[in-house]
Amino acid sequence: MSDNDISREIEDLYAFSISNVTISAVTDKIIPELKQWQQRPLDAIYPFVWLDAIHYKIREDGRYVSKAVYTVLALNLEGKKDVLGLYLSDSEGANFWLSVLTDLQNRGLKDILIACIDGLTGFPEAINSIYPQTEVQLCIIHQIRNSLKYVASKHHKAFMADLKPVYRAVSKEAAESALDELDMKWGQHYPVVIQSWRRKWAICRLTSAIRRLSARLFTRRTLSSRYTVSSEN
Repeated sequence: MSDNDISREIEDLYAFSISNVTISAVTDKIIPELKQWQQRPLDAIYPFVWLDAIHYKIREDGRYVSKAVYTVLALNLEGKKDVLGLYLSDSEGANFWLSVLTDLQNRGLKDILIACIDGLTGFPEAINSIYPQTEVQLCIIHQIRNSLKYVASKHHKAFMADLKPVYRAVSKEAAESALDELDMKWGQHYPVVIQSWRRKWAICRLTSAIRRLSARLFTRRTLSSRYTVSSEN
């Protein structure tokens, strides 16, 4: 965006004007710091890395367009959350994620223990091409949301009550038993949902504590409530 574009945007949104000179002075100070943050070295290992694209409607050339902000949030070895990077693109795809992962590798990230992702086709393969030892974990929240798309709204409450013992099970064996019970009760109504949980059984290979940690830490609201994104021409 040009200085004039930024000035008009501020005036439209906040009903006051800022001179181009002031805007130029601010951007001249911020942009080098932003580039330094984008290129900063990373830790060699992160136990958890959560990857997702958040979609925004933004104003560009006088019209609103959809943009995908590729977000990489990590939990470091000290147990602290760290935003490793934000990457802007027109849409979400595995190929762009591959370029994001390559950037992380170039900045010093050597290994990820568990990568939490959505169900994007080709995403696990992209991760394992850079980090072959990484355990790719479908985000529980995404899996639940995707499941409910196929469940009638009148059954949501009852289905969720029966599904909860599956993803909150304390062991793989307990999860299998709970899924079998879910299948017996709901399998005839929603076979696609049951099959999806069986195909994506890696979710339940981890301990319940780790599953709860990944679901609690890596939610969309963690980033989307704190960051706003503008376009650049």
